[in-house]
Amino acid sequence: MNAYPNITVIASLIADTSRSIFLSALLDGRALPAGELAYMAAVSPQTASNHLAKLVTGGLLEVEQQGRHRYYRLANEDIADLIEKMASIAPAVQVRSLKQSNQLQQLSYARTCYGHLAGKLGVLLCEALLKRGYLVEPKEAQGKDYLITEEGSQWFSSFGIKLQLKPGSRRAIARKCLDWSERRHHLSGLLGEQLVQRLLELNWIRQKTGSRSVEVTEAGKSGLYELLGISL
Repeated sequence: MNAYPNITVIASLIADTSRSIFLSALLDGRALPAGELAYMAAVSPQTASNHLAKLVTGGLLEVEQQGRHRYYRLANEDIADLIEKMASIAPAVQVRSLKQSNQLQQLSYARTCYGHLAGKLGVLLCEALLKRGYLVEPKEAQGKDYLITEEGSQWFSSFGIKLQLKPGSRRAIARKCLDWSERRHHLSGLLGEQLVQRLLELNWIRQKTGSRSVEVTEAGKSGLYELLGISL
């Protein structure tokens, strides 16, 4: 025996087409019923239930019973981060239909990833915050997450974002997350999540029904350009 963690257990759970579709579909943080996930993966309800049970047992998903239905969600933000990182090094998607092309284009433009923004919009937002000095890249001894400057704290506060962690919380505040479609970093963690909530409150972005893709409103395009110089 060796002292290394047995990563093959997790790898084998993900290494199935249907299960990987389930995990990717849940990346936006929603809880979805088994029937909807089965439809997305084009498998029978019984097959979907078997796969979902394995993911729950393996600790990748959590399940909540509501009446006759079971709703599944990713177990935590670390699972979302793992799936996003794997997607960033996966082979490019082979587009075989106009519908698939449209879906890929929408997801690549703007999407949610476990509560934060990803895609072109997420990357542009992150780069704008860095350019203005609201965030800075960490030095080697400071970890891997972005650091919020004093000027950044003031700007986020003026924008309506109050960064407050619960006592004892180990959650990342401004995590660097490699974007699978842009191959550059976007912003996740508590700050990334609260930015999304603020943009939704301002009606600058809208979540598309039944999809991870995000629509930027005309007010959003104007506001993001005036505030951060982001041209969409």
